[in-house]
This record gives sequence, C-alpha cells and structure tokens, in this order.
Amino acid sequence: MTIFILPEIIAARQHVKVPPEKSRYLLSVLRCKKDDAVTVIDGRGGAYEARIVSIMKKDVYINITGDLVLNAELQVPLVLCQGMLKGEKMDLVIQKATELGVAEIVPLVTERSIVKETRKMKRWHAIAEEAAEQCGRAVIPAIRDPESLDAILAGKKVNGFFFRERGGIGLSEALGAVDRTQAVHIFIGPEGGFADDEVRKAEDNGIAGTTLGKRILRSETAAIAATALVQFLIESGR
Repeated sequence: MTIFILPEIIAARQHVKVPPEKSRYLLSVLRCKKDDAVTVIDGRGGAYEARIVSIMKKDVYINITGDLVLNAELQVPLVLCQGMLKGEKMDLVIQKATELGVAEIVPLVTERSIVKETRKMKRWHAIAEEAAEQCGRAVIPAIRDPESLDAILAGKKVNGFFFRERGGIGLSEALGAVDRTQAVHIFIGPEGGFADDEVRKAEDNGIAGTTLGKRILRSETAAIAATALVQFLIESGR
C-alpha cells in the first residue's frame, strides 16, 4: 500500500501524523492496523518504508523506517500537451498518462477546443496523485495551468511531435528526429483535432506531425495510445 505525504510532513520521520484523507483511506478502505507496513512517496521522487505506530480514533501515525528506491520513471521525461476535453475525458487522460509515466501534463487550449478554461485543477492534481500511488511511482506529474498552443510555441523551439488525424511521418521516424537528452513533448489535439494553421505553426517550429495509423481515434484514446507507444519505444531503445 502506497500513500502520498508532503515532504515537509515526512521530514519529522518519527510519529508522523498522516493527513486526514490518507488516514481515512488506510483505515476505512485498506483496513490497516497498528504495525502494518506502508510505502510513503513525497511526489518528488522520494520513497520511504514506514510502519503504523499508533491509531487514535481517526488519526494514523507512522514512523519512517528507511529509504526506498522506486525505479518507475522513464529514461526520457515526457510532457503530454493535451487539448482540453469535455466532461470526464480529461480525468481519464490524466489518470492514464500518470500511470504511463509522463513527467508533466499541459492542458492545451487550441482553436477547436470546446473547453477553454477549467475549475478542475485541484481535481486533476488529486487524480494524478491517486494514480501515482496506485502504479508505484514516487513522482507525481506536474499539471500546469491551461496554455494556448501559441504561448507554448512562442519564441522557442519545442522538442517533440504532434499527432494528426491524417498524414504525417511514421512514429519511429518522428522519434528519431527528437533530442532524447531533454524532455519530449507529445501534442494531442482536442475533439476535432488541430486546425490547419496550428499544424503549420507546429511544423514551422520544427515539430513533426505523426500518425497513429489509418483510423481516426478519439482524443482521449489517442493520448493514451500515443503515450504508451512513445514510452515503450524510448524504453526499448527504438
């Protein structure tokens, strides 16, 4: 069982009070008891062995008993720039992208975005946190405030590629053109994909368009499939 606790709380190491929502999870969902072992992550790469030392009504206290190394991060950081999606679709993308190892998620505002702003940042952070706990990562992906495609591309070269509905080079060729010594950006459009002028701007920036095959995928499907393929190809040295 793995729980996230802020680094400044973990720092005490002895008789650490687990935050209320995590205490409820340990007691009500996992039915933990005194002396049970727990893995603690700080969201920044630190992981620790811990043991429950006392339970006082609804409060759980733990001692940090040792450091852990969770080798769950990708060799090359991936930044998923995802066109903003309606309803729970964005929740799904954030959850699965976290499980697949992305380092950062950028909600992207594009010409065809139906959703242009959000009040869900707190919810999205919580989803990423829970997904990191579930999949055994010590790092919780950073979720940036929504940005326009123009703002991301303005005044700088971006290392990465974007997925388009039709056309584009093969994924292996696109991966071969990126610099794997720095973060790789994956651009996925919203419902309706990228507009033609956005495609031109990306290509002018040196970002190659690539494809996921002959079928047109929903944006959330494309995000999950693309992230899975890219992390697999990079990790296997392709």
